[in-house]
Amino acid sequence: MAAEKLRDLNQPIDVVLLDATVAAFYGTGSKEERNAADHILRDLQTNPDMWLQVVHILSNTQNLNTKFFALQVLEGVIKYRWNALPVEQRDGMKNYISEVIVKLSSDEISFRRERLYVNKLNIILVQILKHEWPAKWRSFIPDLVAAAKTSETICENCMAILKLLSEEVFDFSRGEMTQQKIKELKQSLNSEFQLIHELCLYVLSASQRLELIRATLATLHAFLSWIPLGYIFESPLLETLLKFFPLPAYRNLTLQCLTEVAALNFGDYYNMQYVKMYNVFMVQLQTILPPTTNIPDAYANGSSEDQAFIQNLALFFTSFYKSHIQVLESTQENISTLLMGLEYLINISYVDDTEVFKVCLDYWNSFVLELFEAHHNFDNPAATAQLMGLQMLPGVVDGLGSQLMQRRQLYAGPMSKLRLLMICRMAKPEEVLIVEDENGNIVRETMKDNDVLVQYKIMRETLIYLSHLDHEDTEKQMLKKLSKQLNGEDWTWNNLNTLCWAIGSISGSMMEEQENRFLVMVIRDLLNLCEITKGKDNKAVIASNIMYVVGQYPRFLRAHWKFLKTVVNKLFEFMHETHPGVQDMACDTFLKIVQKCKRKFVIVQVGESEPFVSELLTSLPTTIIDLEPHQIHTFYESVGNMIQAEPDPQKRDEYLQRLMELPNQKWAEIIGQARQSVDFLKDQDVIRAVLNILQTNTSVASSLGTYFLSQISVIFLDMLNVYRMYSELISTSITQGGPYASKTSMVKLLRSVKRETLKLIETFLDKAEDQPQIGKQFVPPMMDAVLGDYARNVPDARESEVLSLFATIINKYKGAMIEDVPRIFEAVFQCTLEMITKNFEDYPEHRLKFFSLLRAIATHCFPALIRLSSEQLKLVMDSIIWAFRHTERNIAETGLNLLLEMLKNFQVSEFCNQFYRSYFLTIEQEIFAVLTDTFHKPGFKLHVLVLQHLFSQAESGLLTEPLWDPLTVPYPYPNNAVFVREYTIKLLGTSFPNMTGSEVTQFVNGLVESRADLSTFKNHIRDFLVQSKEFSAQDNKDLYAEEAAAQRESERQRMLSIPGLIAPNEIQDEMVDS
Repeated sequence: MAAEKLRDLNQPIDVVLLDATVAAFYGTGSKEERNAADHILRDLQTNPDMWLQVVHILSNTQNLNTKFFALQVLEGVIKYRWNALPVEQRDGMKNYISEVIVKLSSDEISFRRERLYVNKLNIILVQILKHEWPAKWRSFIPDLVAAAKTSETICENCMAILKLLSEEVFDFSRGEMTQQKIKELKQSLNSEFQLIHELCLYVLSASQRLELIRATLATLHAFLSWIPLGYIFESPLLETLLKFFPLPAYRNLTLQCLTEVAALNFGDYYNMQYVKMYNVFMVQLQTILPPTTNIPDAYANGSSEDQAFIQNLALFFTSFYKSHIQVLESTQENISTLLMGLEYLINISYVDDTEVFKVCLDYWNSFVLELFEAHHNFDNPAATAQLMGLQMLPGVVDGLGSQLMQRRQLYAGPMSKLRLLMICRMAKPEEVLIVEDENGNIVRETMKDNDVLVQYKIMRETLIYLSHLDHEDTEKQMLKKLSKQLNGEDWTWNNLNTLCWAIGSISGSMMEEQENRFLVMVIRDLLNLCEITKGKDNKAVIASNIMYVVGQYPRFLRAHWKFLKTVVNKLFEFMHETHPGVQDMACDTFLKIVQKCKRKFVIVQVGESEPFVSELLTSLPTTIIDLEPHQIHTFYESVGNMIQAEPDPQKRDEYLQRLMELPNQKWAEIIGQARQSVDFLKDQDVIRAVLNILQTNTSVASSLGTYFLSQISVIFLDMLNVYRMYSELISTSITQGGPYASKTSMVKLLRSVKRETLKLIETFLDKAEDQPQIGKQFVPPMMDAVLGDYARNVPDARESEVLSLFATIINKYKGAMIEDVPRIFEAVFQCTLEMITKNFEDYPEHRLKFFSLLRAIATHCFPALIRLSSEQLKLVMDSIIWAFRHTERNIAETGLNLLLEMLKNFQVSEFCNQFYRSYFLTIEQEIFAVLTDTFHKPGFKLHVLVLQHLFSQAESGLLTEPLWDPLTVPYPYPNNAVFVREYTIKLLGTSFPNMTGSEVTQFVNGLVESRADLSTFKNHIRDFLVQSKEFSAQDNKDLYAEEAAAQRESERQRMLSIPGLIAPNEIQDEMVDS
């Protein structure tokens, strides 16, 4: 292929040929030509001398794709090798790029035609600036401003460059530049801003060009969040912006600029300017969007510009109020415009668009919280005063009470409208879905943390604050909305759902007496609604809402036994209702109620002859007759919860026996038949029956814990025999039928039985409280039946649940298992490693569970690891390194946590020197590899901890034997600390040839010096990752994940202190129903 000669870069590149190759790559040729072109272009891109051809290519091609290819090569050099280039080459490139930009943007026609190319050149220029400015290109801003004054198109492009520069420094710099460099660039921009400011004002006052004014407003928008405030308030800038606001062409850009100004908050100095700005704005807004407009309709029927305007308006109001609402409310003459603005915002909140609603909701949440806290802290005037920004003077306290009351009265109208908004738009609470798993079994899945759920949490929190501010109004609004359902004025499924979700959401926020009264009215109305509404579907919707509401109010149910009993009997009725979803909802609600009120069911209530649980067990077969298997399991779990609350052991066992009568009877039949003929167990219906019985047992075990002992003892040994037999059947099928056999329905079914057996044992042992004799009774029989079986199986027939079962056993019985570890090791270690180290994909379940088992052993049975032979220990260490190289986050994290356990344990053992001599350098090298390869960013926090441990260890002097091998290292180092420094400098120096020797040495010395202070140590590594240029242009939020987690925990503690904020259902409280 002729294009091969492009590879020779000793002469100017043949641009015509390059154009043809780029064209072939973009699809004008055949598939073969495209692949060949791809290879050549990739090779050129990676050739370190290719960038020297860039000017030649740009000067001689007309093809935009070829230009972009050349600029891509150049961008790579600027990002990764710029500082290593000779000065004259850097200056030459800088001047060339600047000249091309000026040339293309000085003429209207070429500027519009070459717009994409100019945009790309601007980006390249800003990348160069990040290295050169301010130190090596002091005159950049003055030069730019001077060029801008020569022509309107050059000026428009200069605005684009300034906007890019601002964004690079202020918005995208985290993780892209070192902390020091960011600081330097910010200071430069600040100190040179006067010239830019003058230029912007000059354009806005003198130019008539639409594009130029729009570009200037866009640039201002990027600058307004950081420029010194005097440039905004002590210059004509604000007035100029407000003049542009009424003009349709500039409306959205101006509104974005005003929003940036509104969001600034630096004390009270400019309060009057803010008030003036707000008032002028409100006058203009009423002309553009009259207050009587139906905003949701206007949004739905508007153009994209109109929709953007309404969204920007929401951003403006929310930003302004967050920072300056108290200035407006403090003077009488501004209150009417303030209330009008809030009215606008409430109307915008009804717009049917998720993004617009999120903006409004976020503000309403913070505003209502602030009102609530002032009201909540009224007992502590100092806190309230601080919250409202008042000084505490003698006599202020009395005035403060009336001020708070005035403030609450001022906002009573908007708050009432806001309650209605929250009730009408309440999001859907946590959703439970019934799905089929890969083995064909029906399982339940809860949707966690999708957008709707996050929205529900914020709305619920807001409504609870609103409820605390005025319980009467909240109750009135909800009952009024409900009466509109009854008289048919508002009746739709959606309206009823949102109303009931809202009623359920405020559970726990009212005083008990008020809550009781409110709930009696709600349920009475809902039951009436159910009576008067025709149609099965409608009745089903109302029924599910009744179930939802009662499930949300456990405190009410606990206090009213008759009502509780009626509700439960109603749920039993719903269990025969075949309308889709009703039976699931009935079983779920039954479980939810029982978990919170279980003691009520095991005591004899007034006027009754036996506890409810006994009555229930008598009629159990008829209650569950219409339920599906997965619903029966939920039902059994619920009854298990009741039985668990029975304090008398004798009664408890009797109830359990009655509960398990049906499954035990069936089990006895099956085992009896199997003793006659083993083939009976191979029938698919029988296998399904066995599976169902085991699942029922698991459900009860999960709620009964230790008290399940009498039941599991009945079936345990027979169950292990069935397990062994099914296991052999699976192995035979797979051996004979090859890998596809494992996909057949028969094998899947048999495996489901094995897994359920393991799950049942694991659930029971995990829940059984500290009773070592249980471990002694159940672990030995499993050694051969489960562990031996795992080792004997073919890989495709090994159940990963075996690994998690033994991890649970070791976590539970800890050191008592030390003697069994060698046996466990022998059975699972080698054979599992062979399965998971062929690649990173096969057997994903086994991977995670294998490392969890290893971690349990390292944590609780460390002495057993020390007794391993050095070959076996090497296997363990290799597998840990294998784990943290994984790009699968869970596996990598388990591997790193395991590594940290091992390091800490070996540090204090007598084999400390031996261990570190064998593994110190390997671990260091491997951790640096994953730290800098960009695929493992989520592990950053743990990588840092491992490195901190290694450096502290090397410097501590605890390692008394040399870490280097005296045979291969001729130079005797004075101690390990010096050796580790030298080794690390060499390791990083060879890995990052783009960094200078002094940069690497400085980094390593910094690591050693900051090893005792984790946050300095971590920041030092973050800066190094930027310098090494491997992490640029990517998303770096994972490097800051730990700081985000600490913030979440403090938020949870705050929520616990406010009644109702954490729903009664979510509070883990054992004594709540005593």
